[in-house]
Amino acid sequence: MTQTEDEVAGLLLAAGGGRRLGGRPKALLTHRGRPLVEYAVEVLRAAGCARVHVVLGAAADAVRERARLEGCVLVTNPEWEGGMGSSLRAGLDSLAGTGARAALVCLVDQPGIGARAAARVLAAYRDDSSLASAAYDGVRGHPVLFGAAHWAGVAATATGDRGARAYLKAHEKAIALVECGDVAEPYDIDTAEDLTHLE
Repeated sequence: MTQTEDEVAGLLLAAGGGRRLGGRPKALLTHRGRPLVEYAVEVLRAAGCARVHVVLGAAADAVRERARLEGCVLVTNPEWEGGMGSSLRAGLDSLAGTGARAALVCLVDQPGIGARAAARVLAAYRDDSSLASAAYDGVRGHPVLFGAAHWAGVAATATGDRGARAYLKAHEKAIALVECGDVAEPYDIDTAEDLTHLE
């Protein structure tokens, strides 16, 4: 295990209930023959994250039952209906005391972002004050890397569905943007039309 693998934890936000998908939990949508949450965990591992924490919410019991998530730390967010912010807080909280010095945050509903993009952002890690984000043609997107020095600030401002947006905006000048538009597509699986992206 390299130093980076030991210090940067993968944090997968997979709690969404898929409101605009008729209430189909996003974690259990099928992609490449398996649940989307399984695929996303493999992306983080292939990128170099030895430790992966997965935040579950909608249909958490069914996800635990159907998805193969061995070796992951599963975190249940009872407030998942309040939006992504609560899942981000729950995930960062679960990393406290683990020895992780940074979190590479991915969203379960972005299967177009694979291991190559995640590995590029991971490579921007320097220490616990690191702050980096994937960019697509210069526009900030996911994944995002938060050094541990930022966790309290992110948690304090993560509300509703905005996640870390307010924190990132306030610290824009400190963010290392990592261009990933040549290796990934940052679409979300939000509506029935978006399901065409799944294989």
